[in-house]
Amino acid sequence: MARGKLVFVLHSHLPYVISHGKWPHGMDWLNEAAAETYMPILQVMEKLISEGISPQITIGLTPVLTEMLADETFKDEFKSYLQTKIDAAAVDAEEFYRTGDPRHDLARLWETFYTEMREYFNYSLHRDIPGAFKRLQDEGHIEIITSAATHGYLPLLGEDTAVQGQIKLGVETYKKHYGREPRGIWLPECAYRPAYEWTPPVEGSGEPRPRKGVEEFLSENGIRYFIVDTHLLRGGKTQGVYIDRFDALKQLWKNFESQYHPAEEDAEKTPHKLYYVSSVEGKGPVAFFTRDQETGVQVWSGEHGYPGDGSYLDFHKKHFPGGHRYWRVTSAKTDLADKQLYDPESVQARILENAIHFKDLVRDIARDEGMIDGKPPMICAPYDAELYGHWWFEGPRWLYAVLKEVALDPDIETSTMSGYYEENPPMQVVSLPEGSWGQGGFHWIWLNDWTSWTWKHVYEDEKLMQEAAVKYSDRTDEPLASLLKQLARELVLLESSDWQFLISTWSARDYAEMRFTRHHEDFRYILGLLNKVAAGESLTDSERERCRTIYERDDIFAGIDPKWWAKVEYP
Repeated sequence: MARGKLVFVLHSHLPYVISHGKWPHGMDWLNEAAAETYMPILQVMEKLISEGISPQITIGLTPVLTEMLADETFKDEFKSYLQTKIDAAAVDAEEFYRTGDPRHDLARLWETFYTEMREYFNYSLHRDIPGAFKRLQDEGHIEIITSAATHGYLPLLGEDTAVQGQIKLGVETYKKHYGREPRGIWLPECAYRPAYEWTPPVEGSGEPRPRKGVEEFLSENGIRYFIVDTHLLRGGKTQGVYIDRFDALKQLWKNFESQYHPAEEDAEKTPHKLYYVSSVEGKGPVAFFTRDQETGVQVWSGEHGYPGDGSYLDFHKKHFPGGHRYWRVTSAKTDLADKQLYDPESVQARILENAIHFKDLVRDIARDEGMIDGKPPMICAPYDAELYGHWWFEGPRWLYAVLKEVALDPDIETSTMSGYYEENPPMQVVSLPEGSWGQGGFHWIWLNDWTSWTWKHVYEDEKLMQEAAVKYSDRTDEPLASLLKQLARELVLLESSDWQFLISTWSARDYAEMRFTRHHEDFRYILGLLNKVAAGESLTDSERERCRTIYERDDIFAGIDPKWWAKVEYP
């Protein structure tokens, strides 16, 4: 029996971007991630399987991402995107050849890369990325877990019906695309809140009131496990996962750092075994995995992690107009002007070296821990999938090398979350504090002076949605029923945690503010029409035309059920 189990989890998520811009913000986010992350990860899985190695890793695909990848609009846009990248690389190659630029061979490599992606998408995947992941799950090689519908930041949502709607829509969307009930969930930003007398954090947004714990919603919807950051289990100083990637967060953190007081560390609890959490007696507990910090820093840290290796492709410096990258990281402190040319032949040795280091680290942690309650220790390594391939171009190749090295080591083996849960069920129930995996361990990245205005509108609209669902969710007459469904769609799109994150990181602040405002305005417009129709009035031609525009622009989640927002379930 293996001495340790590596539970590798890749969380894939993007906000809804179809019909909401293209470049620099919008559809090209989805196109980039599909070409640079999702398909390369699929290729890694398939290559391992062809070599007799079952990856046994867990892939999180958020409901909103799954819906977008399955949308014909994306599939057609993606085809055009890949051709544009191929053409741009060919233009670069011709220019570089004509001028004697040494980047010529790199341009041809980009042309080959995107050509292969085009062929893989059209003929191997038959334009169905979610279907390819489903097939791997059906064959027992990976596990797919779900998430909140649009990655709503659950601890800060103002109504229990809002949390319930996000979870139920997440479960139903998973069943639609993957043909089974989800067993695990990625809580957006690994953010958890227990049951307690909750006060809205934005002034004027309501009085204190009892709130259900996040795990209650999970239990009621058949979810058996989720992931938390290390500090929620055992206290101590947090190791935020985003701080090294965004300079704006470093500046913002200075405003909060003086208020941060780490909880005293509880050395008796270990992140290397499963626990149950329950904040209310009489409710079925839900298990949780805990992120291992030692392995986490190897990938997440911009200063100490593998992606910062000077040999690897630099993410930030690009050649325009095509946007291809021809430079290497060089060093963590090298500015864009001093980046050196990328040498693809030199990186394979670094990939293998980094992979062996990671594998050895996992093995050493397992050996140091020893058996826990007679069970092999679990090393849970969760990451944003977009780190692999998009932010870190060599990431998928590193992942392949790690999984192969682990398969060759008799002391450790990979396991999906469900596999480890079934073999090593929890024996202990604990309580967890409120928090996330952001720097400081709490909510400040998503709730701060730059974003508090958004939460004011979220809380107002959630109350209005609940009121409308109570009044109208039993009605099936048109156009009222369609208006109510669209109202729910606009609310969940409004609740996406991406808008606050993008505002706080300044990575696409204007776009995020525009998107948030648009969904809020569309919500209020649809609500006005809903009340008008309910009063027996007819819509004008211009109102019907604007409705059609909103329906077409935000055409997602066909199975959304407004009854989820009418009342809180208490099984």
